[in-house]
Amino acid sequence: MADEAGPAGADETSVKEAWERVRRRLRAELGEDVFSSWFARLELAGILEGVAYLTVPTRFLKSWLEAHYAERLRLNCAAELPAPNGIILSVRQVARDAAAAPLAESALRSRAALSPAPVKTEATAAAAIPGAQPCERDSVDACGTALDRRMSFQSFVVGKSNQLAFAAAERIAAAPAGQSPYNPLYLHAGVGLGKTHLLQAIAQEARRQGKRVAYFTADRFMYGFVAALKSQTALAFKEKLRGIDLLVVDDVQFIQGKSIQQEFGHTINALLDAGKQIVVAGDRLAGELEALDERIRSRLGGGLVVEVGELDETLRATILGSRLEALQNAHPSFQVSPDVVAYVARVVATNGRDLDGAANRLLAHATLSGQLVTLETAEAAIRDLVRTREPRRVKIEDIQKLVATRYNVSRADILSERRTAAVVKPRQIAMYLAKSLTPRSLPEIGRRFGGRDHTTVLHAVRKIEKAIGEDRSLHDEVDLLKRMLQE
Repeated sequence: MADEAGPAGADETSVKEAWERVRRRLRAELGEDVFSSWFARLELAGILEGVAYLTVPTRFLKSWLEAHYAERLRLNCAAELPAPNGIILSVRQVARDAAAAPLAESALRSRAALSPAPVKTEATAAAAIPGAQPCERDSVDACGTALDRRMSFQSFVVGKSNQLAFAAAERIAAAPAGQSPYNPLYLHAGVGLGKTHLLQAIAQEARRQGKRVAYFTADRFMYGFVAALKSQTALAFKEKLRGIDLLVVDDVQFIQGKSIQQEFGHTINALLDAGKQIVVAGDRLAGELEALDERIRSRLGGGLVVEVGELDETLRATILGSRLEALQNAHPSFQVSPDVVAYVARVVATNGRDLDGAANRLLAHATLSGQLVTLETAEAAIRDLVRTREPRRVKIEDIQKLVATRYNVSRADILSERRTAAVVKPRQIAMYLAKSLTPRSLPEIGRRFGGRDHTTVLHAVRKIEKAIGEDRSLHDEVDLLKRMLQE
């Protein structure tokens, strides 16, 4: 069921050479210092179903790369590797259960696996889900990815932007098995806004109440399913999943591959039909996950859908204060004034992970230099975290609506087969803006514009690029549309 590591004839040597080219590109673009700090330990585990699986040794490094370099990684990998479906970044571990070995050796048929060989455990393929952490012998849990005990409801900081999501998560975790009023629950948010924390809190609280819980990141679900197929334990995998009370899946946008998506869809349907609870998180609305099977999107969108909003300054200050308080408990001499907390919360306006980074930098400065943390020293310590606020995420639907309004046509006209000049020009401008302002591929954009072919989108993009280079008024007009969409 899995694709080869690359095009026909691609072998271990060609894949390794392609990966070295990716590394050289990153080093040239970012410089030796940045590359050595963040990319030196990044490895290619292999390519499966057109997806490049990249691994790093720590969760912090994974979070940092996802928050700051995800798009650059994707573009460079797309340029050199036979991986048209994107990348998956995960934390490599030395110890895996015995069923993980076939994934590295068989499913990744490039034989380019660079991770350490899995260590065999006592768990058998029939007793635990392949690719997951082994269960205790008397556990009622259907095991999944290991949980971080620090991510509980008690440690979650609630504000206006996440209050609804928190309330729904608490209600689901506390509800008796099969009696949740919100099923499925779909949370969506950008990087570092707390959706993973909420998912882990749900899983831990439900598990504490004796419910059978399976918590997966998207990459662990895919690894587990493919490993089960290769080790001929797929039936045990499916039966184990269908016997749980709660399924929690994070970063669903990364689930790739037709067969894997089909099994994921079957699992969702079976659990929902049996009255079991499902909680899923993604980086955008389910309907916008074009790479995901339409039936899965429909199922996820049919439950309670909640956005975890961006952190406002007050919430950022509260989160930072809680992080600093935890550090101060471990380092009593480490003190940060309220003025410094307010300053950092104001200028680090991206996400919670950067706030963690700011707290750690302040601690490092204080302990290594022996100096008090002042506004001046804080500014120097967190300089690399203070970035111009990124433009908001632009949706193709928003582009279509704005362009339609601007050119006095309807959105239906833009999606139609009409070829009059009054419709063709705004349609091509909208396609150009979709390519310029969103991470969507040409085929995805074509599907969102009435099911058109990717060559039609490419023609429109090239035509508008040429036109704005020759027509100053059109250049200004398109530039205005970009600014309106990004505000």
